[in-house]
Amino acid sequence: MKRFGIAGLALALLAPTAPAGAGEAVNLILNWTPTADHSPFYYAKAQGWYEKAGIDLTIEVGKGSGVSALKVGSGGSPFGIADLATMLVARSKGADDVALMSIYANTGQTFYWLKSYGVNGVKDFPSHKIGNPPGDASRVMWPAFAKAAGIAPDSVNFVNVGPTAKIAALKSHTVDIISDFYNEHDLKAIEFGADLGYVNWKDIGLNPYGNSLIVNGAYLQKNPKLVEDFVKISQKAFAACVADVDPCLKALLDQVSGLDKENQQRQWERIKFLMTDEFTTSKALGWIDGERMKKDYELVQTYLGMEKPFNVEDAFTTRMLDTSVKMDASKVKK
Repeated sequence: MKRFGIAGLALALLAPTAPAGAGEAVNLILNWTPTADHSPFYYAKAQGWYEKAGIDLTIEVGKGSGVSALKVGSGGSPFGIADLATMLVARSKGADDVALMSIYANTGQTFYWLKSYGVNGVKDFPSHKIGNPPGDASRVMWPAFAKAAGIAPDSVNFVNVGPTAKIAALKSHTVDIISDFYNEHDLKAIEFGADLGYVNWKDIGLNPYGNSLIVNGAYLQKNPKLVEDFVKISQKAFAACVADVDPCLKALLDQVSGLDKENQQRQWERIKFLMTDEFTTSKALGWIDGERMKKDYELVQTYLGMEKPFNVEDAFTTRMLDTSVKMDASKVKK
């Protein structure tokens, strides 16, 4: 198998007592800078839940799903957060990635624009500039979006814009369109009001799984108990945050500077919507459905091609999930 050379690359739980010995050093690389959707990991760490399981967790700031999928796939980090379609692309190139738990059961991928810039829908995208970072999942998957929308993949120009500079770039007309996750929707709606236009990928018939917890395949084979503990602790932390997000956001804000609490609260309401589908509410919070994964594989294969085809059933597992922990749809605002 080809390897990537990347240098350097609760509801059921009670607050535990820290163990006497040091835990196993474990790294989790995020997909981007920490925001509300990562708060359950910070909450579980602050409560000592990982530590009780013998896990000494470090949370690493990410630079895009493409980067996190490659780093996990190369063995540079045992765990990561990545957009699942982007992970499938990486796996087809030799990345040893396995998905463990969906965070966004629905795609969060959304394009935003200002109507005053002459963009009123996806048919107006050609000849315009789209701003996002090079490792952004929407740039990796852009050919799939373009073909589904009926426009030429090479009809737009991409401009490198950092994740925290997207709104400023759109406002200054440095770019005409930006990509962003739906959980950030309110910030742009407040900033631009009626001038804001947007389209979520599912609106044009694309609804691949979004951000998910992934693991290095070899690490999973070597450390099945640790991986299972990590998944179940994370799963229960997400359930705890669905029940009451305030302590989770406190844990996040205690460790990450520059975040606005009210914006993170608004984000979390959108995130709960993205976490909810027929499987996460009936099977288990974080459930990954095999039929949907087959469709995601076909989407990637059709629009992007597979450098090395593989059995999609080997790219995910649900056996680590606690099926008693389900997404509480009653907590989701309609």
